[in-house]
Amino acid sequence: MIKKNMWNTGAKAGLILGLVSTVYMFITQLLGTVQMGAFLSSALSLVLWAAKFGGCIWIMSFFMKKFAAENPEADNSKTFKFGMVASILSALIFAAANFVNMAYISADFFQTQMEAVMQAMAPQLDSNMMQSMEKTLENLPQMMFFYYLIYCFIFGTILSAILSRNIPSRNPFADSRTE
Repeated sequence: MIKKNMWNTGAKAGLILGLVSTVYMFITQLLGTVQMGAFLSSALSLVLWAAKFGGCIWIMSFFMKKFAAENPEADNSKTFKFGMVASILSALIFAAANFVNMAYISADFFQTQMEAVMQAMAPQLDSNMMQSMEKTLENLPQMMFFYYLIYCFIFGTILSAILSRNIPSRNPFADSRTE
């Protein structure tokens, strides 16, 4: 029963975490196209990143506490496993959204950026390096999918390990006997 509840609640947590990261990705991409001063752009990006970072930590903590409260038999190990479930599902959602964005939704935006990078680097590279970079850039959405899948899963697993140490909270006097 606890495994079923772990996957059901983990799917909800993963969906919300994945959506938060996806919305952040699209907002920052939109901000990159808006004309504003460098200081304002940097400040706004920093505030948005901090909100996403803190928000994801809070959301993970909230769902881990909710899981522990709904499952009294859940210990710190089960709570950690729940966090890993939420992490892999949120990583999958964000990586897929990033892939779709790079490959289909904003493909022309990324193509333009890559062409600008290639032109800037052209004087420093020989023809073999240029061909190699072009082949790599053709597969960039797929590479970024796996990069974000691994990165987000590792981040979520580390966060789960940190948070699960105190979820559910431990009573240090639970094993002591009263005399």
